[in-house]
Formats: sequence, structure tokens, C-alpha cells
Amino acid sequence: MGQAREVMDRLMAAMESKDKEALAGCYAADAVLGTPDQGEITGRAAIADYYFHFWEAMPDVKYEFVDKHEAGNVAIDEGFVTGTNTGALNMPTGGTLPATGRRVRVRSCDVAKVEEGFITSYRAYFDQMELLGQLGLLPEPSRQ
Repeated sequence: MGQAREVMDRLMAAMESKDKEALAGCYAADAVLGTPDQGEITGRAAIADYYFHFWEAMPDVKYEFVDKHEAGNVAIDEGFVTGTNTGALNMPTGGTLPATGRRVRVRSCDVAKVEEGFITSYRAYFDQMELLGQLGLLPEPSRQ
């Protein structure tokens, strides 16, 4: 196992235990996180805050691994994010969405670039429409 895999596994363990300090410690001070819902987030404190707010919205959130990869200084995790939406979700517009009480299971792929023992670039991919649909926030399709 290389350094990229070790750091990614440490990050996922911090997410599992919802340890904000340990999570922040996986990122370089000027790291960049790219997300489909909030765009680019820069800096370890801002990245940790992003995850913290997500944990507040889904306190029981878990990651179901499908596969783990490593190539040089890049680690990739594929799986599903699962959880129950019992808290407000931050919206890209700056507002919040009230809790729906619904359970979700959304496909996810995470790509981390590691340099000198820290994540410098992280891309989180998930389908926002899949998430919104499972939260019951999309109109029902019309039946003709």
C-alpha cells in the first residue's frame, strides 16, 4: 500500500468516526475540494466545515465501499453514501433545506491526490438528481 492509499484510508476513518480534527489533518493547508453541490472549497478548515455540516444533516451517514484503487499519488474510492436526512442541508445558493426524514443511498466516487502525506486535491462525485429524488424533492413524473 502506498502513501496515497494510507492517507485516503485515514480520511475515510475520520469520516466514519466524524472526527473533524482528524479529517482536517488529512488535508494540506491549501487543499482544494471539488463537490457537485458546493463547487470548489479551499483550505483544510473550510473542507472540514463542509463535512461537518453534512454530518449534521445526516448524522448516521456511512460509506459503503464497492472498490478502492491507487495509482501513484492518487487514491480512488467507489461506493455508496447512505444516511437519513434528519437535519438541514446546505444548498449551493446559500440557503438550507429542512430535513426530510428520508433515507438515501447515493452512488459516489472520490479521488484524492496526495503530496508529502497530505491531500492537496480531492474530487467528490455524486449525482445530485439521485440525491434530490431520494429525498423526495423532485416532482413525480407525469403518467400518460
